[in-house]
Amino acid sequence: MPHFEIHASDVAAAQAFYAGLFGWTFDPMPGGEELDYHLATGDSLDGMTAGLMRRMGAAPPPGSPIRGGTMTFEVADCDASYAWALAHGGAEALPPMDYPGIGRCAYVEDGQGNVVGMITPSETEK
Repeated sequence: MPHFEIHASDVAAAQAFYAGLFGWTFDPMPGGEELDYHLATGDSLDGMTAGLMRRMGAAPPPGSPIRGGTMTFEVADCDASYAWALAHGGAEALPPMDYPGIGRCAYVEDGQGNVVGMITPSETEK
């Protein structure tokens, strides 16, 4: 199932915005303290999962085609998929990392200005 992430310079302000707009609630992700990562729940997600995290790096300039959401898709082997992406025109956005209780996740730029994530869930999450 796809997972949508919102990257925010001000996590508390973004939580308040999406709580008011869609009625979402946010819970800190166990093990996600370093990233200030929170999982969103709400009826408008219609079964999709969503997360909100502190932005790494500067925010895109106003008018930029990349403004801040990332879709993450499940893959059988995060490291192999990441290597394939880099070998086929992708660029590193965030190398593979383990997230306890979640899985192994990485992000690449697709050569078209988009960032896409991939995750191999941990055995406990499958």
